[in-house]
Amino acid sequence: MIADEQQRSEEFERRRALIRDAHLKPADARPQSSARGLHHTALISSDVERTVRFYQDLLEFPLTELIENRDYPGSSHVFFDIGNGNLLAFFDFPGLDIGPYQEVFGGLHHIAISVALPTWERLRDKLIAAGVELVEHSDVSLYFRDPDGARLELIADPLGEMYGSKVL
Repeated sequence: MIADEQQRSEEFERRRALIRDAHLKPADARPQSSARGLHHTALISSDVERTVRFYQDLLEFPLTELIENRDYPGSSHVFFDIGNGNLLAFFDFPGLDIGPYQEVFGGLHHIAISVALPTWERLRDKLIAAGVELVEHSDVSLYFRDPDGARLELIADPLGEMYGSKVL
């Protein structure tokens, strides 16, 4: 069984190598992106006040706006500052049974948010004190779920790096 897993892993690495060779250009040869950045990522909130308490009070992402969702009267559109001009947003849909959060093929797996190491350590301690289950990886990465089940990662690597390697 271990041999099968290793063989499968080697095959996947061969496939990745083919894609890298065909498409990954050296940093100095890449064109500039057409995008200015991530304006916001929108998730679903089943309880706006609980979402505000979690993201602003626990994770220290300031609430920047709370307006009506233009697509669904009575629904809220909530925005949090996650640094570098980026926002994390939420919609609620009162009166709709949206059901529990699900990770599905083609859906959101997780959102990784970069924080400085001292902040990462402080937030880890706050999450533990609040009883939030988390998994710690590589001394720089924490995975946990928000109150609605969305998976988040706090990563102490700088933007554009992943576990000490440049990815941008």
